[in-house]
Amino acid sequence: MAIMITDECINCGACEPECPNTAIYEGGVEWTWAGGTELSEVELEDGVVVDANETQEPYSDEFYYIVSGKCTECTGFHEEPQCAAVCPVDCCVPDPDYEETEEELVAKKEWMHLE
Repeated sequence: MAIMITDECINCGACEPECPNTAIYEGGVEWTWAGGTELSEVELEDGVVVDANETQEPYSDEFYYIVSGKCTECTGFHEEPQCAAVCPVDCCVPDPDYEETEEELVAKKEWMHLE
């Protein structure tokens, strides 16, 4: 399951540099699929193919946020999600809307990093 940041976030930014997939962004900041990955294009769930360098709208304007499609819970990099490990207010928690098996997380990591 992907990790999400709750509205208890104090915007300290400790989580952002810890993410090996560059899936964490400051509130109001646009993001790209390519950032921190080796992706050049991405097929979305609805079948639309987008340029991975195309900027996407922020998920939140107020708080740091995690792009669930890029979050692997640090699988393949670390033993535990690093954002949760460094968060001083424990607001990096499993996202119940994005449950994934370990095999799915490994496959996502390999897809983003072309291994």
